[in-house]
Amino acid sequence: MKRLILLTLCFLFFGIRYIFAETSQKHTWEVGTEISHITYKEPGVMKQKGVMSGILGSYTYYDNFMLKTEGRFSFGQVDYSSSSSGSMNDIDDYILEFRGLGGYEFPAFKASTVIPYSGIGYRYLNDDMHGRYTTTGHFGYERELNYIYSPIGVEIITALENDWTIGAVLEYDYFWEGKQKSHMGWQPGYYDIENEQDEGYGCRGSLKFQKESESIDYVIETFVRYWNIKDSKTTTDPAGTSWIEPKNTSTEYGIKFTARF
Repeated sequence: MKRLILLTLCFLFFGIRYIFAETSQKHTWEVGTEISHITYKEPGVMKQKGVMSGILGSYTYYDNFMLKTEGRFSFGQVDYSSSSSGSMNDIDDYILEFRGLGGYEFPAFKASTVIPYSGIGYRYLNDDMHGRYTTTGHFGYERELNYIYSPIGVEIITALENDWTIGAVLEYDYFWEGKQKSHMGWQPGYYDIENEQDEGYGCRGSLKFQKESESIDYVIETFVRYWNIKDSKTTTDPAGTSWIEPKNTSTEYGIKFTARF
């Protein structure tokens, strides 16, 4: 799987570079990879943590204003621990995220540009404990998290010497709605449950350094992404049992390596 993703990334990179080599600088493409550490907590209930790695890409159109589409796919394994239901290691997780952004460039100071932006985003996380049991005999199940949100942020870019630039991003994510799907129906007496979430927020930030060249710019970027989601609405299954998705937080920090052309 990892080799297939790497080969796909290489073909994407060289194919797009060839096609758009002579295109105006108004059109910017970026592809790369990232590695991160993620911690998911339901305070007083459970915790998961592990390392994720993935690929990402974006297309940006600049003409004083900025239009951008971006996406990423990240996968890895996390370890589960709970004081009440034991532990489980090496749980497969993956994240898909797509965003559409719009903003406007403003010159600031002598060599800086400020770009306030907003847009719409979708985040999907799959946490698959299906068919497995914890150290205390509690059964696991597949969980699917779906978030729809609006990024509201600002990017600051400053030119340095020797074709280097430094940039910083600060962002608040307005949470519109979420849906948690818990596939517990594989166990006798249980049902698949959906819980709606409508309260919470996210935020993220990054610091990046870019080295410019004639055809390709190289970027290294450190980042942090954070989510704080409140208790979900209550759902009652066919047996009359009520279920709620507890309030939770997710903290992810890592580093990206990308090529821009």
